Amino acid sequence: MDKQVYKSDMFLLITAFIWGAGFVAQRVGMDHMGPFTFNGIRFLLGAIILIPFYKKFSNNHNNISGKAIFRSGLLAGSVLFIAAAFQQYGLVYTTAGKAGFITGLYVIIVPFLGLFFGFRANAGGIIGALLATTGLYLLSVTENLTIDTGDALVLGGAVFWALHVLVIGILSPKVNGVILASLQFAVCGALSIVVACFTETITITGISGGIYALLFGGIFSVAIAYTLQVIAQKDAPPVHAAIILSLESVFGALTGWLLLNEIMTTRSMTGCILMLSGMITAQVLPLLASKVKSMKNITE
Repeated sequence: MDKQVYKSDMFLLITAFIWGAGFVAQRVGMDHMGPFTFNGIRFLLGAIILIPFYKKFSNNHNNISGKAIFRSGLLAGSVLFIAAAFQQYGLVYTTAGKAGFITGLYVIIVPFLGLFFGFRANAGGIIGALLATTGLYLLSVTENLTIDTGDALVLGGAVFWALHVLVIGILSPKVNGVILASLQFAVCGALSIVVACFTETITITGISGGIYALLFGGIFSVAIAYTLQVIAQKDAPPVHAAIILSLESVFGALTGWLLLNEIMTTRSMTGCILMLSGMITAQVLPLLASKVKSMKNITE
């Protein structure tokens, strides 16, 4: 591998670590403020941080109108708002480690939601889904065959994270990634603040108490990690990106254990291993199959 690939892989690893550790920040933030207040502030902060980059990319829109750009940001931001709301509200009732693994299921859900957009499911997605479903059962389903409220909410969020991936995949070829990111962050943040005004009590004391969690969530998880991902995936091989970004869930569990003293049982850890295996299988197997097919075409 050349130096650029190594550099890209390192960026992806940093991104996975930031997103994983972000679950701890999100969990800590819930000790000081409501979930919609936390999401509103961190996403608006992320949007503000990207403003200096807006002018640089403002003319790179593939000749689409300002209204179309705004509609794209509104659509992506609305889906992001729902996904983040489910996840953040779920973190009130579950651990950062479990939330990380359950959220990671979006990589399994994407190909199946893609069926509604005309995409076909592949063997990797099916095998990965079976592994991840088994893992989810061990991680979250109790002996009474019930699932905890927090885990169910985070799972609902994973569905909308998957939908968000598909929406971004459709919109990103039309609108520059930085512009689309800043607009969706602003929409998500604004919607979250509006809901918070009606459902939560927003106080200066609460915000100041959770300021470090907010700063980590807004600066690192939202602004920096997204930018690193965009830069890295220009040069990183898809297989590298798939495996490294899947480590987000592992980092979430590790930081939850180190910083919040979260403990997982043997059953839960087995479930996590199966879920991670499913996530990697769903992403990597189709890529490997495609490579093998290409090599066969070359040799024939």
